[in-house]
Amino acid sequence: MKGRVLKRGSTWSYTVDVGADSQTRRKQVMKGGFTTKREAERALRDVLHSLDRQRYVERHSLTLAEFIRQEWLPAMHGQLRDSTLAGYRHELENNVLPRLGDLPLQQLNAVHLNKLYGWLLASGRKNGKGGLAPRTVRYAHTILRKALADGVRWGLIERNVADLADPPRHSPEPKVQTWTPAQLRRFLDHVRGDRLYAAWLLSATTGMRRGEVLGIRWSDVDLDGGRVAVRQTLVMVEGRPRLSTPKTRRSRRTVDLDSHTIAALHLWRGKQGAERVEWGSAWQGTGLVFTREDGTPVNPDGWSGTFERHVRRAGLPVIRLHDLRHTHATLLLSAGVNPKITSERLGHHSTAFTLDVYSHVVPGMQQQAAERVAGLVFESWDDGDGESGQRPPSIS
Repeated sequence: MKGRVLKRGSTWSYTVDVGADSQTRRKQVMKGGFTTKREAERALRDVLHSLDRQRYVERHSLTLAEFIRQEWLPAMHGQLRDSTLAGYRHELENNVLPRLGDLPLQQLNAVHLNKLYGWLLASGRKNGKGGLAPRTVRYAHTILRKALADGVRWGLIERNVADLADPPRHSPEPKVQTWTPAQLRRFLDHVRGDRLYAAWLLSATTGMRRGEVLGIRWSDVDLDGGRVAVRQTLVMVEGRPRLSTPKTRRSRRTVDLDSHTIAALHLWRGKQGAERVEWGSAWQGTGLVFTREDGTPVNPDGWSGTFERHVRRAGLPVIRLHDLRHTHATLLLSAGVNPKITSERLGHHSTAFTLDVYSHVVPGMQQQAAERVAGLVFESWDDGDGESGQRPPSIS
């Protein structure tokens, strides 16, 4: 690779051979405007170093917004779940591009990102009303970091400046909110007359996610065997319900059902069949277990809103619909169910993750375990020769 510096008028420039074009013709790049020969030589050395490491990037005028909208987001189709891609697009369009979108991609640096993060924490969205939580700002940073990493791989930028930025520190995870068995029973009594009572019961007795409950089909349910297979989910994408794949590989699972839930599903299948007859040709045959009266999918966000209204009317501590999942997990662990079974039932990626999320239950579990072991040892204290011996003294 060859390069040289030369004086053009009152300033200095460099030219460098950057290889060959698609027709194998020699390709040179020239850049000028340097005040001194030393500045031009330093810039030339940087280019030669990049070429030597095969990290040389040709100059272009692509802005961050153009890169995100025209290059990156379209390339993510088919690689990300529709709901994930919609979330990325929403975050970028609302919290990143209004501030940095017009900036040339190759001029973006860590200072720009740090200023963005500070503004988001202090002022918030593009309307300037309210600051965002550190967790939300870190989410924006994570998306940008992924996008810029792809930009490096595609030869559009030399390095990922997000690696040099300083996003907010991890904020503590929100405390898991759960109900006691009595409170859960009170809720289920309150919604017993609700048209979708079986859906509320299934959520409470399986710990299935909102989208998993609303996405199951009758072909996924084995009422005789007492189990349901999680194979798809119903999610919100740009304001509309859409079927998608489960969240993770472990989320594809089979969940056993209790007798109360099986009975409720039997009754619901009959009621849904009656609705299908009543609607006639207007019925939408989606195959879903839980639908609106005309057979169309239930709006997941609307279902969460209905849950909140039921909770307030029942006079119960306010929790999210997702907290029914946490309640189910907590009750399983408190009842002494093996954490591995709990993890498999919830579709977690590992038992360690399950125990970490529900660590507030673990101290009580350890106390129960300690007492059980002590009972096994001391209830039939033996001196080793088959005869009962003196029990160990109590510690007062």
